[in-house]
Amino acid sequence: MQFAETLLIVAIMMIAVIGPSIVIAVLGYSVIKALSRNPSAASKIFMGMVIMLIFVEAVSIIAILIIFQLFGK
Repeated sequence: MQFAETLLIVAIMMIAVIGPSIVIAVLGYSVIKALSRNPSAASKIFMGMVIMLIFVEAVSIIAILIIFQLFGK
């Protein structure tokens, strides 16, 4: 039972880390693409990117905290 629980924790943590990582990669690609189309809007694009990164990282941290709360001993 201990091995199955550990495997479940690892799988959930991998999802909690890989999901936001994919979002950050897509966001970075979109920002580069947007800046290449309209370099004069860099300040607006940068602020939007920073806000989105904050939310993505917050979701990841909250997911990991929930995992620790559920499976902590």
